[in-house]
Amino acid sequence: MPLLDRRTLLFGLAAILLLAAAVTFVRGRGGEASPPAPIVTSSAVTDGVGGVAPAAEEPLVVYVTGAVKKPGVYQLAQGKRVVDAIQKAGGVTAKADAITVNLAALLIDGEQVLVPEAFTPGAGAAPTGAGPATATSGVVHLNSADLTALDALPGVGPATAQRIIAWRDAHGGFKTTEDLVEVPGIGPAKLEALRDLVAP
Repeated sequence: MPLLDRRTLLFGLAAILLLAAAVTFVRGRGGEASPPAPIVTSSAVTDGVGGVAPAAEEPLVVYVTGAVKKPGVYQLAQGKRVVDAIQKAGGVTAKADAITVNLAALLIDGEQVLVPEAFTPGAGAAPTGAGPATATSGVVHLNSADLTALDALPGVGPATAQRIIAWRDAHGGFKTTEDLVEVPGIGPAKLEALRDLVAP
């Protein structure tokens, strides 16, 4: 083979190899330049807990009772306080002793919010000299007290006061304070609460 042909062939092969190497190099550089897909995925995960929005908090369920206008079971949002539960129940009544309730306390799920009734012995009864309902000590007399005086006793509402009067009329009056347990709606516990406040 002539020397020129060999040189031409060698130069041609060298050129092909260089071209192939250049193409491979450019492709390799181009592949490294593109960002891998997992980087985008990991970025999305760090935005939240696994990319899932946090679940909404469940409401608190509390039982509001006692001297409130609308006793009952109510739902309130997390972080609410006792004052919010009482407002949900329509607010306190005129008989409420709200000063004994911590209105700023945080509510707990399943809690009972009890607003007690304020009571002063003799409150609501007729004043001395105005009638026979009370004695000078402020004790309410079961055989002569009217509906208003009986209703003013702690734990005795209008319905129970009416039953006391009905029992008194049907049985000729109360002989002892213990006779109160014969009145529907008054049990031993309520009798003990009333024992020092009433008399026959």
